[in-house]
Amino acid sequence: MTQTTTAAAILAPAVHPEAGHELRSDVFVGLDVGDRKTHACVLDESRNVIARFAFATERVRLRDALFPFRGSRLVLEVGPQSPWMSDFLRKLGFDVIVADARKVAAFTKAGRKTDRRDAETLARLLQGMPEMLGSVHHRSEVAQADLAVIRAREALVEARARLVQHVRSTLKVQGIKVKPCATESFHRHAAEAIPRSYERALRRLVGQIEQMTGEIRRYDRELESLAEERRPLASRLRAIHGVGPVTSMAFLLTVDDPARFEKSRDVGAWLGLCPRIQASGDSNPELSISKTGCPYLRRVLVQSAQYILGPFGKDCDLRRFGEAIAARGGKAAKRRAVIAVARKLAVLMHRLLVSEEPYDPFYIAKRRGEAVPEAETKDVAATAGKSE
Repeated sequence: MTQTTTAAAILAPAVHPEAGHELRSDVFVGLDVGDRKTHACVLDESRNVIARFAFATERVRLRDALFPFRGSRLVLEVGPQSPWMSDFLRKLGFDVIVADARKVAAFTKAGRKTDRRDAETLARLLQGMPEMLGSVHHRSEVAQADLAVIRAREALVEARARLVQHVRSTLKVQGIKVKPCATESFHRHAAEAIPRSYERALRRLVGQIEQMTGEIRRYDRELESLAEERRPLASRLRAIHGVGPVTSMAFLLTVDDPARFEKSRDVGAWLGLCPRIQASGDSNPELSISKTGCPYLRRVLVQSAQYILGPFGKDCDLRRFGEAIAARGGKAAKRRAVIAVARKLAVLMHRLLVSEEPYDPFYIAKRRGEAVPEAETKDVAATAGKSE
């Protein structure tokens, strides 16, 4: 590690990381984090570069390289390494900001882009315009571990889907079509359809599909257990018809802290379910949704919206809202309705988390004086009585 000679003038004496210390306002550190190496740039309060160095992206190297600057403000971009690194640096005593990579990209994109320059750009933004960095919230370690269960389940679901598609396409070449069925029962119907000449090629794959189906069911039971033990609020979200254990747990664990959203409406934009805006002068084109935020949570919310609007969906405010949009007609009206319901579902789920009111599927319909099924009214009244 190499530093400029002026760096020694502001370095505090070495103290154990767990010792007390005050935050410093005279030093600003920018980190450009890579899988193998991290580049650092340190500025003083006059915006002069007082140190540049690089170190291996490891806990010990990170501590040794940055410990002399403890107590200072530090910024790094969000990425695969940022969760553990930001938590580790906060424990060392740094005032850490995890910057939104999309906002920083406007400043770091240049013809001569290097890791060294990116670290300096981050440090200068931190010192002069910290509001331009954005702020990324990282989930707690427990929430990360619970969310890993959902991600592991999703990896199995995707792998099973690829195997099912391979078996179907292989048999289709021979003019054999596997009976249409749910993916959970595909292995049984496929085993009956495999001809003798394809036994060696497909029999083991079908066995793998059966094993994966069993593992996915185990993950489902694990999610049920996690919801009962650690996430009792999941039951409030599952009161919404079309929201199951996977969607409710994914929403809880991804949002993590509902209080960080000032308004429930902000959740829809945070998940990328709101249209992009590129207005200039008299031009204000109609664009697609931004697709920012967690793609997995956005996908399961869209799947829930499709169920709510589908043939098995029950009558409720969400369904009526989507049907009204679809009834307008026009190009891709049904797709617009699904996205709108997914966005409204995210807002509703957040509202249920921050309020103590029971879920009423006809809350808006009642306020408008619209017709409401009598059975549903009695169910809501009974639920309210139990919650009190």
